[in-house]
Amino acid sequence: MEVFAKLLEIIIYVAIGLIFCFIGYKITERIFKKSFKLTEEIDNHNKAAGIMISGMFIAIGIIMSGVL
Repeated sequence: MEVFAKLLEIIIYVAIGLIFCFIGYKITERIFKKSFKLTEEIDNHNKAAGIMISGMFIAIGIIMSGVL
């Protein structure tokens, strides 16, 4: 029974992390909307845009690990 409780807890934390990463990506995309589109830049293999987004995801993960 305790194993299932831990699995449920892990699934909830993963869902929360994905939601925060999605929200952070959308906020960043809106901030840079006038300059360029992040989705198009990543599709065009722009390494700087990919590094920026991955850094943002890592930062959100670090913040979430400290809070949770």
